[in-house]
Amino acid sequence: MLEHIIERAQLEGFSRFVLSIGYLGHMIEAHFGNGERLGVQIDYLREESPLGTAGALSLLEPLPDAPFIVTNGDVITDIRYGELIDFHVRYAAAATMAVRVHEWQHPFGVVQTQGVEIIGFEEKPIARSHINAGVYALEPGALSVLDAGEHCDMPTLFERLQSKKQYTVAYPMHEPWLDVGRPVDLEQANGQGLAADDPQKRE
Repeated sequence: MLEHIIERAQLEGFSRFVLSIGYLGHMIEAHFGNGERLGVQIDYLREESPLGTAGALSLLEPLPDAPFIVTNGDVITDIRYGELIDFHVRYAAAATMAVRVHEWQHPFGVVQTQGVEIIGFEEKPIARSHINAGVYALEPGALSVLDAGEHCDMPTLFERLQSKKQYTVAYPMHEPWLDVGRPVDLEQANGQGLAADDPQKRE
């Protein structure tokens, strides 16, 4: 999965990567090394205890000097990282979160009531909402709300920025996406992968 992420980003011109590692991180470091095999530069953040996606960024030294991408390691996607950065810069955001539309169909017909009176019916309605896709673009200054070595997840980072009146935006993505932290998506990744939803084949 990490190799897929690196190769996808490399195709768009990204050449430096920082991997946050913890338990069994030595195996990841042994596999990737300094990135020379893949033609990129790879550095590591070593977590003594789990810090969360945002908390791990507090270990960055030196800080990036330009907007940068953060992605969860268990997300497989064909998102265009360059387009995400462009969107982030265009909206002058402190932090940008890639989001996807998730649809869920109610398994039953829904009865709408007012008191005891039935006022309508909706047969197996479909609910739509935006979900966090686990890919982000951040300004270096966004890391100022983190405390070194403190656990922090990305939604908390966004909430802290919002509390300081920093501009945070959602980037609507449409590319294939799998969160293999879920068993059903891990099964799909091991079987069909993303080829079943290849954007090159869409009209």
